[in-house]
Amino acid sequence: MAAKIDESLRQRILQFITEALAEDVGPGDFTSEATIPADKRDTARLLVKDVGILAGVEIARLIFETLDPTTEFDQRMQDGDPIHLGDEAFYVTCNSRALLQAERLVLNTMQRMSGVATLANRYAFEVEDLPVKVLDTRKTTPNLRFIEKWAVRLGGAENYRDGLYDRIMIKDNHVDAAGSITKAIEGVQEFFRENGMKLPITVEVRNLVELMEVLDVGQVDRIMLDNFEVPLLQEAVAHIGDRFETEASGGITIDSIREVAETGVDYISVGALTHSATSLDLSLKVIK
Repeated sequence: MAAKIDESLRQRILQFITEALAEDVGPGDFTSEATIPADKRDTARLLVKDVGILAGVEIARLIFETLDPTTEFDQRMQDGDPIHLGDEAFYVTCNSRALLQAERLVLNTMQRMSGVATLANRYAFEVEDLPVKVLDTRKTTPNLRFIEKWAVRLGGAENYRDGLYDRIMIKDNHVDAAGSITKAIEGVQEFFRENGMKLPITVEVRNLVELMEVLDVGQVDRIMLDNFEVPLLQEAVAHIGDRFETEASGGITIDSIREVAETGVDYISVGALTHSATSLDLSLKVIK
């Protein structure tokens, strides 16, 4: 289902468009200026040449409208729709020079977003009948995280944290630098008291010894079981019971996610949703 664009998201998109056009167009699209009359208008269609989940239509609309406020945008499909070879996502009529300036930005954005949405959909589909949620990670393209995480949602998976600021996640490096899991957790609680803060806490464990330490100290919300083999993961989930939320992470693939989910974990985080997604094939062609 397509997400509604609130004002905050709209402003982030407009900033992205401004910066992307500055990178691509620079001082001018001299080829179009040399070959196309300034007042010419054309119509183009977004043609699907792949199979997957559509994403980025709403951003495409804003790109065209930014370059030509008189744009006529005839939307045929919604963000989040399944797509097949030959589908037409939209038709757009606008100034021809604006159309050609928008073309590559529209395609690059939509192909990337659709690829992420499609991969997220594949992972979510594998476990859709089980009580587990598939999460993305921070393994995203710098400055494009909000777009890639939007695509994850369109594909049917869920977002984890947006950044380092909206959740405490005590990982192996934090534990090793702090001296122990107990010291790390106690440090977080002291930080909360000193700063009048409260955030959900995830702590990563690498083995059953670390798990038992977390169970002893408590004061967290979720235990992330990192790179546990399935039999060990099942044992760990049983030990934890309903005392804390459970999460599996580390090297989980489309082939292994169902077996992991069947251990009873509450969440599965998959970095591949964003770092390994392949762009879908789309084209934007002027109608002669």
